Amino acid sequence: MSTMSLHTLTLTALLFLGLWTTGRRSLASAPELQEQPKKIAVVGAGIGGTAAAYYLRQEFGAGVKIDVFESGTVCGRLATVKVGDHEYETGGLLIHPLNLHMKHFVEKLGIPLRKDVSSKMAIFDGKELTFEESDWFIINFLRMLWQYGFNLLRMQMWVESILDKFMRIYQYQQYGYSFSSVERLLHAMGGDGFLTLMNQTLEEVMIGEGFSQVFLNDFVAPITRVSCGQSVRIHGFAGASSLAGADSGLWAIDGGNRRVCSGLLYNSKSDLIPARVTSIAVKVRPSKTGSTATFYEVSYVGESGSAHSLYDIVLIATPLHQGKSDIAFSGFSPPMPSHYPGRYHQTVSTVVHGLLNMSYLGTTEPASEFTVSDVRTTDSKGSVIHRLTSLDPVHIPDGYKRPPASHAKVWRVSSPQPLSQEQLRDMFLSWDSVSESRWLAHPAYHPPHRKTPPFILHNRLYYLSAVEWAASTMEMSAISARNVALLAHHRWHGQAGKIDQEDLHTRLRGEL
Repeated sequence: MSTMSLHTLTLTALLFLGLWTTGRRSLASAPELQEQPKKIAVVGAGIGGTAAAYYLRQEFGAGVKIDVFESGTVCGRLATVKVGDHEYETGGLLIHPLNLHMKHFVEKLGIPLRKDVSSKMAIFDGKELTFEESDWFIINFLRMLWQYGFNLLRMQMWVESILDKFMRIYQYQQYGYSFSSVERLLHAMGGDGFLTLMNQTLEEVMIGEGFSQVFLNDFVAPITRVSCGQSVRIHGFAGASSLAGADSGLWAIDGGNRRVCSGLLYNSKSDLIPARVTSIAVKVRPSKTGSTATFYEVSYVGESGSAHSLYDIVLIATPLHQGKSDIAFSGFSPPMPSHYPGRYHQTVSTVVHGLLNMSYLGTTEPASEFTVSDVRTTDSKGSVIHRLTSLDPVHIPDGYKRPPASHAKVWRVSSPQPLSQEQLRDMFLSWDSVSESRWLAHPAYHPPHRKTPPFILHNRLYYLSAVEWAASTMEMSAISARNVALLAHHRWHGQAGKIDQEDLHTRLRGEL
């Protein structure tokens, strides 16, 4: 929230020590035991796939050929839509100040940040606004104190205690350590406590920590509905990730967040293949030494028809779940499932250029004085939407000032289902354009948590999207990309000592 932000000494120290740097690791890798792979395939060109290509180039050097397959647009869920003379985000809006991989990407690529436009938040229960931020910090603080006591302050301390542990991942990755499963990665960062968070609802965890049910309903639920379109009954780790995303200091990229993906793709010197991967098969071929070698045959369909290629290593950066992928696997023993259990939760993003109907929000405040830009909703029967946001262009022109609600402007409505014409008429007095995007953006986080899919699907076949079952954010995809690139490198070169190790500082003392 913009009401206040606490930053612990450990987190601040981590930033200034530069432990997040993701360039060449400062400790030398173990001696390489075989020559580098010749060809690597990455399936999917979202933030995870393009970050994976970037990190694979770092790990395997200039000699390997990297092909990135994408049947849709590069950067997938990080998309924009043009309304009038400007473009607006329809996917991920903001990035957390402690998302250190994303920070590294924009610095490495030389991409400028978007100009900050001050914003105010309100909470809507389906009938009326139950909370509206003031322009004055002290007034916001006193209102929150009056309504919820010290729940907000305690929530921020609780979330930062989790963040403080999870941010150890940047130190592990800087020194080249990787993990074979999401559970092992989480355990190395936060012990059994993190695994417990995956098996309890956020509601159960926070009630156990002494937070009031009223605070969860009125304040926490609007945040989880914004971040992943779900209630406080998501599992605790995804919930803590959602609450971290409501902090202050959030930022975005000038020209649209998708610029990161295209920049990473270019920087990785990968070849983009605009095609849909239909199957991956294990193939055994004779090698020049007289023995046999195993490859993965990737079959795909593009504009020029069907084709296939052999690869030494394959990374899948698209969810292998019903409705998200139809890749067939053949020749694997035991057989490989085409889909893993669980489903993805639909979020519909509707961008409307129109005049807001103030009576929809149950307020008598004149539209000319209504300067709230972010309306979040509670989990009540009257709330058919998750969020109503006044969008600013992805590039803020000089002299830009967000217009008040008395003017027609661009709004983004997030909802679980497409909006009907009747619902649009309830929300808007008039509109010039409506653009709808449907995303299967986040897994349905229903504990108890079933075991996540593995990062390692087969000997040299890896699954980057497994991490989404812990939390689904741009940064989590980048963390998973870094982890899987390291994992592929270490397993190719037989460096088992860099995989699934805990107690980093003890190990570093031994290596030094």
